Amino acid sequence: MIGPDSSEREQKPKDHIMTSPASASQLSVWLAPRPWWMNGMLAFCAFMTFIYMPFDLFWKPVEGDMEIWFGIALHGWAAKATEPVHWAIYAAGTLGFWKMRPWMHPWAALYIAQIAIGMFVWSILDERGSLLSGIVSGAVFAALAAVTWREGHRFAE
Repeated sequence: MIGPDSSEREQKPKDHIMTSPASASQLSVWLAPRPWWMNGMLAFCAFMTFIYMPFDLFWKPVEGDMEIWFGIALHGWAAKATEPVHWAIYAAGTLGFWKMRPWMHPWAALYIAQIAIGMFVWSILDERGSLLSGIVSGAVFAALAAVTWREGHRFAE
């Protein structure tokens, strides 16, 4: 027999975050490093990265494009031009939440805080919004930003 047999091979420890979920028990191990709400943010970022943003950038007509930045709505080509930035943010969020990268703290919490401000501003500026809807939506995202900030220790190596 050439080379070491299986008992002599060096066994590398498996990183529980890197394994692919092939069974329910592996799925629970894969999701374990994050609380349920953080797994929800991971799922949202993954959806935006792999499904919505490619559709938005490559298939959605320019006339229907709208991107919101700090509560200000951009339409048409201005929106289309900023879509790659949103796509990069969602991709970074997907990678950061999936692998629990330390650089996610404080950036995830700060980005969510920006969303809270943006939701408030957009609700006031948009004709469909109101002060009440701005306060409620802003408060929801502010709470999510606060809990993400508080749970920053989860991103430690």
